[in-house]
Amino acid sequence: MAEAFTSNTRTGWLEPIAASTERFIATVGRLTDDQVHAETLIPPWTRGHVITHVCRAGDSLMRLLSWARTGIEVPQYPSMEARAADIEAGAGRSVSELMTDLVDNGVRFADAVRALSEVGWQRQVRPRTGELRTAETLIPMRLRELEIHHVDLDAGYSFPDIPVAAARWILDDIADALDRRGTDCPALRLRATDSGFARDPGAAETRDRIGVTGTQADLLAWLSGRVPAENADLVADGADTIPVAPVWI
Repeated sequence: MAEAFTSNTRTGWLEPIAASTERFIATVGRLTDDQVHAETLIPPWTRGHVITHVCRAGDSLMRLLSWARTGIEVPQYPSMEARAADIEAGAGRSVSELMTDLVDNGVRFADAVRALSEVGWQRQVRPRTGELRTAETLIPMRLRELEIHHVDLDAGYSFPDIPVAAARWILDDIADALDRRGTDCPALRLRATDSGFARDPGAAETRDRIGVTGTQADLLAWLSGRVPAENADLVADGADTIPVAPVWI
């Protein structure tokens, strides 16, 4: 399944993104208005903050897709202050209002992908993290947002529930981000026991690397910063303990 993800990186991405969106919406739909304002795995954000962030992050990716489509530069966010204000403004909404936003956001995102021309698929744009991306690596960022933040809701969806192919792409995307940091990233040797995921981010000789081995789900839980090193169900090689996960975004 992971190979299918990487071999069909254009509108084919819309299928797993739509499935991920449906799962996210189903979880939100089971919440009450009281529950939607409870704590999450990423305090101080409530579930309302997380859900609103997923919607506004979708808008931000659509701005980048507009840049790719038209060639007119549009920043992913006007500013980080504006990003935070938009999330805060929407966090107190009811479940019904949040659901409407999620559904509308999903439809508009799919329309933005389908509107890309051949030139749009090839044009490079720059997200807020600074690297250049084409639409082929920009679009699956939506899947990353949906899956990791679905877990953040702390409402019954966990890292082992993330589809194998999605987890693999997200792990590779995080490893790419760590590679871009170069010497600012601790030298790691990452290996998944249940897939072919194997990456060595960070600059160092192989013998100097800290090996971290576990399932894709456990690696992702740790690398994404959701599970502390001391609680990670992982095996270390070259160190006495699992290191603190490096900042990746």
